[in-house]
Amino acid sequence: MQVINWDKQAQKKIRRDYASYFDTKIFKKVSRILAEVRQSGDRALRRYTREFDAVDLPLKRIAVTQSDINRAFEKIRVQFVPLLKKITENVRGYYEKELNRSFEVPGQHGVCLGKQYSAHERVGIYIPAGTAPLVSSVYMTVIPAKVAGVKQIIICTPPRRDTGDIDPHILAVANLLGVNEIYRVGGVQAIGAMAFGTKTISKVDKIVGPGNAYVTEAKRQVYGFVDIDMVAGPSEVAIIADQTANPDFVTCDLLAQTEHNGGIGYLISTSKKLTEIMRSRIDSGIIIQVKSLAEACEVANEIAAEHLEIMTEDPEKVQKSIRHAGAIFVGPYSPAVIGDYYAGPSHVLPTGGTARYFSPLSASTFIKASQTIRYTPEALEASKEHVQKLTEMEGLYLHRISLEARLARNTPEPEKEKNPL
Repeated sequence: MQVINWDKQAQKKIRRDYASYFDTKIFKKVSRILAEVRQSGDRALRRYTREFDAVDLPLKRIAVTQSDINRAFEKIRVQFVPLLKKITENVRGYYEKELNRSFEVPGQHGVCLGKQYSAHERVGIYIPAGTAPLVSSVYMTVIPAKVAGVKQIIICTPPRRDTGDIDPHILAVANLLGVNEIYRVGGVQAIGAMAFGTKTISKVDKIVGPGNAYVTEAKRQVYGFVDIDMVAGPSEVAIIADQTANPDFVTCDLLAQTEHNGGIGYLISTSKKLTEIMRSRIDSGIIIQVKSLAEACEVANEIAAEHLEIMTEDPEKVQKSIRHAGAIFVGPYSPAVIGDYYAGPSHVLPTGGTARYFSPLSASTFIKASQTIRYTPEALEASKEHVQKLTEMEGLYLHRISLEARLARNTPEPEKEKNPL
């Protein structure tokens, strides 16, 4: 592992801008694929599935059928079903506590201002299946959407090269969670299909879920046609550790990140002894040597890691100084893996330093707000002079007339349409 002593020069080295992940070749390739999906629809899906997944997929097999789902249940392990029930309880229980509630605030002259929350109607979830079928990503995205009240959820995931089918555990979990609209489409073409719509796949309002650099770039390019959850990069973990940290725990958690393609591990430590142990055990990653835990928190906030583990003598105290992290794992018995699979909060987290401005996927991800404004004639009259001055200042005279028309004396009420019957 590379060792860096924390100072101003180190800060410049470690500071990350998501733009650094931008790749011109990926941008152009993604743009071309999206344009073709928008133009050619299902034919483009079939072409790129053949090109990238080596599966010649007939158009009628893009959508998963009930027969496919039934066969999937025959292949999964029976003990997985009660396990999923327990996981569902954990995830649902966590997100039911965070939902925003609509509210109204009464004011003078009968004014009533408020905010009305409602779920997105149709959401598309991308489930990767490249290096490994991410079954956990199914329940970590679907359950928060269900808690939020999303009525229509679709899943796009790549077919397996050997069979042309979707991993049976992905199908079974999706079905058990009430998702029956599933498509054998992956990569950029899947993002394009969900964003623009095709004959087989109807357009969605929002796209969520992890993916590789091409999927991430596709989500960035379709933002505006649809909403997205975040723009994410490679998976990462940062560990703040002092002399009390167990070297074996630190080693295991840093190595676990190497199972992800491009995974990055950071050790931020006040202990020179721990630093030397890690240098002898692990080749990849970065060790940042700091003088104090306060400095360690400064480094952690600069990195803004997807996963931040705190293994110190008083981890709760350290936690209070953390402002930027996707998920914070407090104490030596709270490894990132428990959050990846079981604890409750979604493992779809901001990466690449984007935790400075993105939040983790949650039930709130699937909720949008509408502001509500209700005025009475008396309230409008009381506001008249202020609004008139503002419209004059901006030169928007028709806006002023819109107000004054309602306050003109003897303004006749619009005639009600007569019932032809």
